[in-house]
Amino acid sequence: MKPVERISGRAYPLGRDNIDTDVIIAADHLKTITRAGLGKFAFAPIRAEANNVFDDPEFAGAPILIAGSNFGCGSSREHAAWALDDLGIKAVIASSFSDIFSSNAYKNGLVTVVLPPAALARVMALAEHSPVTVDLTDMTVSAGNEQFAFSLDPFRRESLMSGLDEIALTLKSEPAIAAFEKRMIAA
Repeated sequence: MKPVERISGRAYPLGRDNIDTDVIIAADHLKTITRAGLGKFAFAPIRAEANNVFDDPEFAGAPILIAGSNFGCGSSREHAAWALDDLGIKAVIASSFSDIFSSNAYKNGLVTVVLPPAALARVMALAEHSPVTVDLTDMTVSAGNEQFAFSLDPFRRESLMSGLDEIALTLKSEPAIAAFEKRMIAA
């Protein structure tokens, strides 16, 4: 996992509530074990709509997505985080996330930012014409000349900023694990 402290750029101003994991990536694409290539299938039902934000050249390649409430609800599928990453999205800003999606996002280095509805609406309005910055150091979202504070679990924040997924965190304890195994063999 790559360390992340700041994500800046245009943001897809989606703003919809209850975007479930089947909308993020349909079940038809869950048979793969690779993360590559899922981005082209991300948000297929929304992309089928005329004038959707994902096909608007103004937002092409945006590293941030602004959603509504209950983002990532539905079935548990790590592929949803993989699809967002493959699409180039590194952070999602919403007023709430499903617990399972939030966990899968964190485990895959995707930053989830919760803002109150009024702040979220303001960021979305500013994102129509301004870049957005998610800063884990300052714990702020900036757009235009405005800043909005957010909170994040300190352990997740440190892991994201250090680029440590669960395997890397375990490997940090490798000397202690090896010493324990050596003691167990000797006993």
